[in-house]
Amino acid sequence: MANQNSNKITKYRKPLNLNIGMIIFAVIFVYIVFCIGTYFTSKHVVWYEVQAGSLSTNNIYKAIAIRDETIVNSEDNGYVNYFAREGARVAVGDLVYTVDESGQLADYIGGNETGENSLSQTDLAELKSEIAGFANSFDCKNFNSVYDFKYDMEGTVLKLSNYNILESIETIQDSQLAGLIKQCTSPLPGIVIYSIDGYEDLTLETVTAEMFDQKNYEKVQLLSNNLISAGDPAYKISSNEDWSLVIQVDEKREEELLKAEYVRVRFLKNQETSWGQVESYTNENGDIFVKLTLTNSMITFCNERFIDIELILEDETGLKIPNSAIVEKEFFIIPKKYITRGGNSNAYGVLRETYTEDGEATTEFVETAIYNETEEEYYVGDESLKIGEYIVMPETSEKYAISKQGSLTGVYNINRGYADFKQINILYNNDEYSIVQSNTAYGLNVYDYIVLDATAVSEDELIH
Repeated sequence: MANQNSNKITKYRKPLNLNIGMIIFAVIFVYIVFCIGTYFTSKHVVWYEVQAGSLSTNNIYKAIAIRDETIVNSEDNGYVNYFAREGARVAVGDLVYTVDESGQLADYIGGNETGENSLSQTDLAELKSEIAGFANSFDCKNFNSVYDFKYDMEGTVLKLSNYNILESIETIQDSQLAGLIKQCTSPLPGIVIYSIDGYEDLTLETVTAEMFDQKNYEKVQLLSNNLISAGDPAYKISSNEDWSLVIQVDEKREEELLKAEYVRVRFLKNQETSWGQVESYTNENGDIFVKLTLTNSMITFCNERFIDIELILEDETGLKIPNSAIVEKEFFIIPKKYITRGGNSNAYGVLRETYTEDGEATTEFVETAIYNETEEEYYVGDESLKIGEYIVMPETSEKYAISKQGSLTGVYNINRGYADFKQINILYNNDEYSIVQSNTAYGLNVYDYIVLDATAVSEDELIH
């Protein structure tokens, strides 16, 4: 028995040995689990930092040009050669073109019998301007414009060349071609244009939405050395420098432009600007067209029917905030003479009428935040006041029943860790952002933090 007892083995239990590392790990683990749980169960408020800025809107339009244009038809048959520059002003009786019955004038010109025929620096500048304008406005979706540009360049070169030959026209008149060439002069003063497109009689009331699709547009260039018949269009002339640009807009933009009466127009081709008088028309299909009447720049674009323009509307700058942050809130409107200062913080408030247990009338100071003001009234918070309660004018017994309410547009400022309503004055807005006035008495300042989604919080809610 003694041996059996001495051979019995008892298992040794090690004492619990906690080290500081395990304790720290356990605390961190519990904290992480708590934070994760809090994140998924709490309300998430996203903030936005207020910045100064401006709004850019899409004010670029494709405009149709309307001018006073008169087509001049040829009275003779033969080959036409133009001598007046396109876009140049001619007077009554000025030579515009000649009609050669024999077709020998082109050979005569090509043989340099009229002497040297070089382009001046002004002529080269005109050609460079044409090339730069085409390069800036080219759209690969409208490749047909390449051919129009080609014909424009060919016509321009020929007309510039013929213009130089005009200085030696007496030489031609003294040659054997004198009896075969008919000189045609302008019947009225104006700007010469060497193309026709069927839109010469276009008015605001006859413009349609389909006309803005350039796929349906056909322009005929009138080129030198072409065979012409009596009665065919020889050129056209615009006798009035007042012209118009017609654009298609929606109802909101129409109202905005009509209210402005005059709007500044920038031509994308050369970045020049001009002022246009606004007029609108709505056809039977409900399409809205706005006509901008200009008094200059017609010569620059006399041979173009479609012109890319930008409307330069009044730029509004201020504090840029997202529309999702904007909210409307109701407030009590109280006359200023009932607002006083009191309490431990010398804050603004009112003297509300109350009654003691004995029924004796007395007053108590109720602190109220001021959110906006007019000349005679304050907008105050409605958290501590109720409709129908009486407030007393300081140092008098005159009472006022709280009843008048009004709404203010604003955002929730969270600079102090809670949602504090700030009134805003919206200057301009689009679908996503608004520009609000800065440096207002009860409004926002640059770098303030506001709630991005105003529906996610309520007044005075703590923001974690």
